[in-house]
Amino acid sequence: MPRVTVVIPNFNGIKYIDDCLRSLKRQTYMDFDVLVVDNGSTDGSPEHISAAWGNEKDFGLGVITLGENTGFANAVNVGIRASKGEYVFLLNNDTVCAEQAVEMLVRAMDGKKKLFSAQAKMLQMKDPHNIDDCGDLYCALGWAFTPGKDADNRRFAQRQSITSACAGAAMYRREYFDSVGYFDPEHFCYLEDVDIGYRARLKGFANVMEPKAVVYHAGSATSGSRYNEFKVELTAGNNIYLIYKNMPMLQIFINFPMIIAGIVIKHIFYTRQGLGTAHIKGLKAGLKKIAKNPGKKVILGRTEILNALRLQIELWVNCARRALSV
Repeated sequence: MPRVTVVIPNFNGIKYIDDCLRSLKRQTYMDFDVLVVDNGSTDGSPEHISAAWGNEKDFGLGVITLGENTGFANAVNVGIRASKGEYVFLLNNDTVCAEQAVEMLVRAMDGKKKLFSAQAKMLQMKDPHNIDDCGDLYCALGWAFTPGKDADNRRFAQRQSITSACAGAAMYRREYFDSVGYFDPEHFCYLEDVDIGYRARLKGFANVMEPKAVVYHAGSATSGSRYNEFKVELTAGNNIYLIYKNMPMLQIFINFPMIIAGIVIKHIFYTRQGLGTAHIKGLKAGLKKIAKNPGKKVILGRTEILNALRLQIELWVNCARRALSV
């Protein structure tokens, strides 16, 4: 049984998937199998993957096809539940892994029982001198951000503690999903990785970014651009839902003025981008998700409350880190 299962959610990714799989074929660490979970693609990519890669020697690959686009969160859950190894490596279809990526992530995870996830250092495919994502930090403004976004790739040369890993290229310890829970399908996509990373932190686990594991990312292959109506609406709604789910009511009360300030700042920014209406629609959708899923709020025992207090300090510190990263 391979130690690692690489789970690749795919939606109309025929333009990218061959390069992604080819990069996995070149890995220095090959104790893994690959599972592509197709989210109702209409571009022929699942058939192409099976035909072109299904019979590759020394490269175990399976394809699970879903009848419709169920979202990133549900697709990776299907893959995680079908996996059997010690680790699950979630990987976007529009990525290319450097040769030591899987090896370095396994090394980062091995022997560190407190680690829930280790993320690769993601560089921009078109401009590999720039960072695409080096881990998410969450702050008291209600913002998730990657401090190295668009910065020189020589930054963050050391392993970093993060609030959550970007699930576009992150390895997870499979057994911990039983205690942390799986990705929440209500998110569909966007911030589902922040949600699960935050929940892991409440349970006392850690998340890191491993800079020796490098993955190149095309970015926005499914949504089409960094800012668009689909992305803004889902992100705004999922963020409201995330805050409700993961923060004790006292913590929400403490952070409420800053959360409102964060929403206002975001709305001004999106309005200037012509996306103000999408932002408002997203906020309303987030409130509807809360009303629909009141039982999804994290059950807080002594461990979770103590870790929520530790995280609160981190949320304030991350506000300063966000200001310095501008």
